This record gives sequence, structure tokens and C-alpha cells, in this order.
Amino acid sequence: MTLRFYDTASAEVRDFVPLVPGKVSLYYCGATVQGMPHVGHIRSAIAFDQLTRWLQYRGFRVTAVRNVTDIDDKILAKSAASFGADFEDEPGALRNEEWWALAYRYEQEFLKAYDTLGVSRPTYEPRATGHIPEMHTLIQQLIDRGHAYPALDDSGDVYFDVRSWSKYGSLTRQKLDDMQGAPDADPRGKKDPRDFALWKGYKDGEPTTASWSSPWGAGRPGWHLECSAMVTKYLGTEFDIHGGGLDLRFPHHENEMAQSQAAGHGFANFWMHNGMVTYAGEKMSKSIGNTVSPTEMLEIAPPRVVRYYLGQAQYRSVLDYQPTSLQEAAAAVERIDGFLSRASRVLPDPGPEASAGSVPEAFGLAMDDDLNVPQALAVLHDTVRAGNTALTEGDLDAAGQALASVTAMLDVLGLNATATPAADEQANTALGVLVEAQLEARAHARAAKDWAASDAIRDTLAAAGVVVEDGPDGASWSLKRG
Repeated sequence: MTLRFYDTASAEVRDFVPLVPGKVSLYYCGATVQGMPHVGHIRSAIAFDQLTRWLQYRGFRVTAVRNVTDIDDKILAKSAASFGADFEDEPGALRNEEWWALAYRYEQEFLKAYDTLGVSRPTYEPRATGHIPEMHTLIQQLIDRGHAYPALDDSGDVYFDVRSWSKYGSLTRQKLDDMQGAPDADPRGKKDPRDFALWKGYKDGEPTTASWSSPWGAGRPGWHLECSAMVTKYLGTEFDIHGGGLDLRFPHHENEMAQSQAAGHGFANFWMHNGMVTYAGEKMSKSIGNTVSPTEMLEIAPPRVVRYYLGQAQYRSVLDYQPTSLQEAAAAVERIDGFLSRASRVLPDPGPEASAGSVPEAFGLAMDDDLNVPQALAVLHDTVRAGNTALTEGDLDAAGQALASVTAMLDVLGLNATATPAADEQANTALGVLVEAQLEARAHARAAKDWAASDAIRDTLAAAGVVVEDGPDGASWSLKRG
């Protein structure tokens, strides 16, 4: 077994060897909770959930940390807007909402989306506002080492001195002199317009609840600083993997790496970035109306179908959304579920004491190769087809092996159906009894060559969402998905 992942910093696929044998430390950027989750947030969470599940399957103990940025310019701006006379915001927004209440409300929306789509909870999910002392410590280290300075205009800001760090730009392979400062950044008080804020001094008009005392005056942390302080607290000064969306490479991850390494930290051994989601080949943009939200996707398809779609591409590639994307994903999930349903009715129940199956070798090789999920899904569907053939031929041993393998692969991909409440189990049992009775009546009609009655029963079941398949051993059924 050789795990290999693409490392953004070195721009190559490298063998993955954890810093501590048998353990993996993973940090990936979570949400800035200033609005509803968009599809890019969820794709990233699913990609790193797949990574975590695969590492766990390979026997590693994974400590996963996903942060919550709950203090930010946009959060404060949205809160301030809610107190205005012309307040307008997305559905569910509240008037006169304090910034911390707004952040918490949206944090819950992210958790709801993660849970609905089967994203496992991380080991820790720290909030930025809970780690101010750690941020102060890191800022002071940078000042002491000559890489940061209080603003020259006595504003209370503290900046990272990019020219003091010769490796600045190495993550994204840029030269400092070719970079431009952020177009909306205030250059006052800076030695260089590209210097970035570690600490933002309190400004008139901001809520006093959004500032903390510090050696440099009241204020709040800069965005980039938050992640460096939190990852160091929970994973140490050197850890295995730092992940996030491709759009975070610059400036966020570039600045994270610079300030952490300038403080003397080894920081991330691997940088892994997932690709963007586009709409019919174009970047999603609210201004041109070509966006689709996770909520809208879940109105079209069940959660497992949405997760299948968002997790089906290789994590580094662009995932292009088309109007038919969810229907295609639903058809794929329906084929898998059809086999699972058929196998569960034919094969004996192995019982709760049965051990979990193993993934096929080809599936493992695909996942070991930089999480090649498309190739892994090809193995999954090949196994489904082989399992259906085995059921048709009455080879129950082969069908059972296929079922165990399919179940193991679905577990790794986070696509196994979640356990249903007792009430749902009772409803499913009742449904099964009723459908089997209809199929028995249909079998009698076919035996009597009463084709009209046979077709009527099949049509009635189809109208109820029950798919009937005729085989040499009789009819089988499954529920239509999507």
C-alpha cells in the first residue's frame, strides 16, 4: 500500500508518509459564517470527508480539524445592514441581528447541510473568537522575529511584513514584485501595500462586542491569522495535511504558510486543494444568475444523490453542474440501490456479528492514487453489475461477496443509506408485505395468461414508485430513486 497525494506546494504527486506512524493530522478550512452555504463549501467538505474516510479505512487514526470563522468584515457588514431602514437579505435573515447571533445562525445552517449530506463531524471544530489569546501569542512571536510590525499610523493594526520573508509567494509560485495588493485594502500604516493584517484595530462605528483588548490596542484578528493560531493549538507546529478550496490558495493559504513558517513552525507537510464547481462551463455568479445552492439541489434530489454528484469527480478537477447532472446521479444511485434491494431479499441476513467486507483491490489502488474517485466509482458499478449477474445465475456465494464489497465501497464514499427511525422501518416492512402480495397476484395472472391484469398490477406499482424487474427466478422490485 502506497498512498500518494498531490501537494500544491511542490506541484507534484508525492508518497504520503505521516509524521507520526499510524496517525494523520488534517486541517481544512471551514466556513466564514456570513451567509448560507454555497455549493463550493459543500464540495470541499465532501472531498475532505472522503479523504478522512479513506485514511481511516487504511488504518490511520485521523485527527481532523475544521475551523469556523465567526468574526469577519462581511459578518459585521451584514449585521450592520440588518439595523438599516432599507434592510434586504436572503430568506431567513433577521432584522436588528447582532453580529454574533448572525454568525451562529449561519453556522447552524452549515452544520445542517454537512449532516444532511453525510459529512462526518471533525474531531474538533474551533471558532476563531475562542482563540484570541493564541493569536496574540503568534503575533508577538512574529514581531519578535522581525516579521511583523504595529501600523505606522497608530491605528492599532498589526501587519505581516511580506518583504521580511524571502519565501513569500512560494505556495503559489509567485514573485512578490509581480503581486498587487488587495484592491480593497487600505494602504495606510503599511510599509508595503502587500503587507496583510494580523490584527485590526477597533474603528469608530464598529460594535464594541467585536473587539478584544490586546497589547496593540482593542481590535480583532485578521482572517489569515486565525487559521494559523487554531491549527497550531490542535495539531501542533507541524502537521500532515492542510486542505481547502482552490480559491483559498492565494492570498489566504499563502499568507497562512508565510506567517506560520516565519514564526518558526514547520506547518503543513502536504497542501491539498479541491477544484471549483461551475455551471454549464462558466463560473457561478449571483450577478448573472447561474448559481445553484445545496438547498436547491436537495429540493431536486435526495441527499445521497446530491452527495454522489458532488463527490463523483476527482477532487482536484473542476466539477461542472448541468441541468441534467442530478438526474444522471440519481440513475447511478438507483442502479446501486436496485442491486442492494434485490440482494437483501435473496441473500440470508448475515446478522450484526458479521464482519464488514473489504473493498476490491482495484478500488483501493484508485483511492490510494490521489483519491481517484471516478476510477473507484467505475469499480463500484462493475461490482454491482457482477452482483446482479450472480443473482440472476443463482450464484449466492458470488452475490454475497459482491454485496459485501459494494457495502464497503459505499461506506468509504459516505454513500451508504443512513439508519432509518423505527417508524420508517415499520413503514418499510408494511410496504414490503403489500408489494410482495401484489407481485404474487401478478404472478398468478401471468400464469393464467391474463396479461391485462398483469400489466395493470405492474402499472399500479410503477405509479407508486415501485420498479418491477422480471428475471428467470421471478419478479424482483425496488423503489425508484431521485
